[in-house]
Amino acid sequence: MELTTHGVPVHHVAHGAGRTVVVLHGAGVDHREPEACLDPALAAAGGLRRVYPDVPGHGRTPAPPALRSEDDVVDVLVGFVAEVAGGEPVLLAGHSAGAHDARGIAARRPDLVAGLALICPLVAGGHDVPTHEPVVRDDDLGDAEFRGYFVVQTPAMLDRYRRFVEPGAALADGPANARIGERWEITGLDAPAAPYAGPVLVVAGRRDSVVGYAGAVDLLGRYPRATLAVVDGAGHALPHERPEVLAGLLTDWVERVRGDR
Repeated sequence: MELTTHGVPVHHVAHGAGRTVVVLHGAGVDHREPEACLDPALAAAGGLRRVYPDVPGHGRTPAPPALRSEDDVVDVLVGFVAEVAGGEPVLLAGHSAGAHDARGIAARRPDLVAGLALICPLVAGGHDVPTHEPVVRDDDLGDAEFRGYFVVQTPAMLDRYRRFVEPGAALADGPANARIGERWEITGLDAPAAPYAGPVLVVAGRRDSVVGYAGAVDLLGRYPRATLAVVDGAGHALPHERPEVLAGLLTDWVERVRGDR
């Protein structure tokens, strides 16, 4: 499906019926990664319409020249969320750069967001990032991209990488994302205004060598209703590597949002 906002046709897929959940993928992939990782848990929660867009410059959503910063991308995503919300605030989740965008949406339009889930979030501020240390290492498995992303290097994880990560990576618009990436910080994201006050989930991988976990921990002070989990045995690919843990945390988050109604 496509929904045009701010002149950008946003490609997306949707499953189920009920209250809307919008899930944003990270940089360099497309909707298929979070759809594969999060949809089983969100579907099991029941009563949720799960929407997975391709962020501009990824998958089948273009990033026209007018998009020159992450602020511009957030403008598009705010319009998308407003359209799919159906008059009721959505549950909003994101992985990595998708979590960064989700924070931007909640900061600009808290009225659109009933709850916020931030998984391995990209956070500005120069936080320490651990060196890459696999839990299960196999230097003969996959390529350098796979081994640099996953800390659990098994045939099962390689299969997930090939099915849900590589196809989206092949579609990413490198020049457009480089242009936008020059201005990747979102204006006013950590301004000393009233913080987003809805139920928040923050999840980080202890061995995340891409964005680290220190920035995620710092978010606990930004959101007065945040649950924080730093998960051992997982890196930036935590949604693939520790799905049972993430599913339990997502279920709790959904229930907390429902308790606000």
